[in-house]
Amino acid sequence: MNNTDIKPEYMQRAIKLAIKAVGHTAPNPYVGAVIVKEGRIIGEGYHRKYGELHAERDALSRCTESPEGADIYVTLEPCCHHGKQPPCTEAIIEAGIKRVIIGSRDPNPLVSGKGTGRLKENGIDVIEDYMRNECDQINYVFFHYITTKNPYVVMKYAMTLDGKIATPKGDSKWITSEAARLKVHEDRNRYSAIMAGIGTVLADDPALTCRIEGGVDPIRIICDTNLRTPIKSTIVESADTVRTIIATGVTDISRYLPYIDKGCEIKCVSTKDGHIDLIELMKRLGSLEIDSILLEGGGTLNWAALNAGIVNRVQAYIAPKIIGGENAPTPVRGVGIRMMENAIRLKDSHIIKVGDDYMIEGEIK
Repeated sequence: MNNTDIKPEYMQRAIKLAIKAVGHTAPNPYVGAVIVKEGRIIGEGYHRKYGELHAERDALSRCTESPEGADIYVTLEPCCHHGKQPPCTEAIIEAGIKRVIIGSRDPNPLVSGKGTGRLKENGIDVIEDYMRNECDQINYVFFHYITTKNPYVVMKYAMTLDGKIATPKGDSKWITSEAARLKVHEDRNRYSAIMAGIGTVLADDPALTCRIEGGVDPIRIICDTNLRTPIKSTIVESADTVRTIIATGVTDISRYLPYIDKGCEIKCVSTKDGHIDLIELMKRLGSLEIDSILLEGGGTLNWAALNAGIVNRVQAYIAPKIIGGENAPTPVRGVGIRMMENAIRLKDSHIIKVGDDYMIEGEIK
């Protein structure tokens, strides 16, 4: 079949549709689909919310004319198994689609290669890896989670030009601009959970919620080895409305009761070197279908997370301010790394301007 009529604008449209669902599909991926017939878009859709129609079925349900003989552009390999929804491959076959243009391959063992195989068995022309890089970029969380069953962890911090996250007296409001803080709230909407340590809770009494219109509050995870979170803290007082998990090494169940009464979930986790075993915690959280975490900890938790190897991506907001101070806290503390050659490095890093500030982002190499 002649494939010269495949157009990038249709896949670009599918990508734009897919990311409209940010914050609503976890632990499922973001997927968009566009149906094209005789050079016209006759239907489009996306996976809008976990448990609802997948992108292909959503697009087919919105067709303005028969999709028989049409092409469908889809950002991810169509599923071929029964989950919350029936297989999308069967809907494509039944609709009489003649050609399927796929962006990303699905690493889910239930789908990988099987979806395209099912389509080909039924005489449908399948084009794979079309604009794959662009399609892969929207589902880095899903790809990590589906292959490891551990959450994808993004370590975020804000610091001054001289590397401080607060003044020597502990004042940190505000290091960055309002624009940078808005972007953080957008990421709180994007990722399933937010994690902080007991030090942050005691110092700032944060709410750790998403404060943008239409945003979804992330699940709050507090690492509190000795269970010192104040019962009157904002976190605990609002646990009846925002899901809150406290990870602790305390085994005395009687100490859990005041927190449980307020709506908190307590997870007893093994300790290592006097702190929560973060590797074990990630496995526990992954089993709860928490696919991603925005780590907003202080220097101690940040170092522990890096040292444990659970961090996948770093977002460093840098404000053009200098405050100095020998004892002013820094974003990563702990014992640190002795030799420069062993420094933790980022790959595919980039820098963007956010308001008056700059944000450097990259994945752990």
